[in-house]
Amino acid sequence: MEPSATPTGSPSASPSALPPRGDGAAGDRAVQASLEAAWPADLPPSDEGTLLAAGRALLRADATGTGRAQWPSVFPSSGQAVAPAFAIPRFRIQAAIARQDGSPDKAVVHLVWAGQDRGGTFTDLRITDLSFARIIKKGTVTWTPQPRT
Repeated sequence: MEPSATPTGSPSASPSALPPRGDGAAGDRAVQASLEAAWPADLPPSDEGTLLAAGRALLRADATGTGRAQWPSVFPSSGQAVAPAFAIPRFRIQAAIARQDGSPDKAVVHLVWAGQDRGGTFTDLRITDLSFARIIKKGTVTWTPQPRT
């Protein structure tokens, strides 16, 4: 199916451009293309790459429990084991983009993902937005996850 055209004649993403639910990894490319069409890139490629890697790792840690130690400010140690909400083998990030969030020093990583919860229910096209702030300390730039509001 072709994307719909805007009044200026340029293509735009339409809801019908998304694959049907349950399409599996075959539909991931269409989901990625839809995200990119909806939000044009506005970050330097190096920042976008850094944010995408951080966003993917943070979402994976949150959903599966794997890698939480990498994010002590987000997942403080309670001394108790954490039961992951999603099984690692049944967790997949379908698409991701990173964009500015109101200023060059703030960004949001939009992630679309799929996973099977502990109850055995598999759902795709889940959406998570993670906010980051740019911190510059002694000339070194880092992107730090921000609390959800």
